[in-house]
Amino acid sequence: MTLPLWVEFFDELEHIRGRSKNTIMAYRRDLELWAEYRNRSQDIPAFFQFMKEKSLSTRSQARVISSLRTYFKFCEGRGLKAPELRELRPPKVKVALPKTLTVDEFQLLYEACKTEDAYKSARNQITLLLLFGLGCRVSELVGLNLQDYRETEGWLSVLGKGNKERAVPLTEQVSRELRAYLAQARPHLVKDENTPSILINDRGHRPSRVDVWRWLAAWSAKAGFDEPVSPHRFRHGCATALLEAGADLRSIQMLLGHASIQTTQIYTSVTTKTMTETIEKHHPLSDAVSEARSEARSED
Repeated sequence: MTLPLWVEFFDELEHIRGRSKNTIMAYRRDLELWAEYRNRSQDIPAFFQFMKEKSLSTRSQARVISSLRTYFKFCEGRGLKAPELRELRPPKVKVALPKTLTVDEFQLLYEACKTEDAYKSARNQITLLLLFGLGCRVSELVGLNLQDYRETEGWLSVLGKGNKERAVPLTEQVSRELRAYLAQARPHLVKDENTPSILINDRGHRPSRVDVWRWLAAWSAKAGFDEPVSPHRFRHGCATALLEAGADLRSIQMLLGHASIQTTQIYTSVTTKTMTETIEKHHPLSDAVSEARSEARSED
């Protein structure tokens, strides 16, 4: 089945909406899945069963439906009829709380990333500092260029989703470590002095997202973690720590580059969960404290 306005839709995604290559590829896979199904059936509601047969999780099904609805809205905007828009409704997805990175866990990684090569150690540590300090996505991290650093003002210009640029202030510690890395370590790592990227991989070039994932996996293992720490845990950890310290949601939204503050509000659930666990553990009327006291009395 050939989908109408296929070329026009993806042209708009890339050149007008500014979607990333990874996002565009995700849209393509979702639409190809729909085309595959329509080649065998015209029963629109049965598409959900088809996705289950493809072993797609509820979250993945919701993403597919979201992609299809975006496409069908585009078609209707161009004068085509799209009855699928009324029949394809995304399944309800239980929003899982993001897994955060604690300060103690960060310190373990910060020590574990050190190597015998002082220049690579400096590169590794500034990688961790930028991930945790900026709360940025891994794609934003590897895209940072020398010209993005405003040393006098103490902030970095980060290019996020949809090519939206945001200014992220740096703490004095991060800014100090970044200046030292750029002056003392980066010149010994880069092969071509015209390379603009702030971070440099072991081959002397801009690192890829895979490079960062590979580094984190190695440091996580060395630090004794049961599984590799993902780049997104730094982002969640940064936001949660700021919120617990009293930062307002709007500031955190601007820092993370969220299009909607509703996305940022999920971190209020994280801090509420933490507060509940703390009260349950330490409140004088909690079961945990009562049991501990009972055990102490029985030992007496």
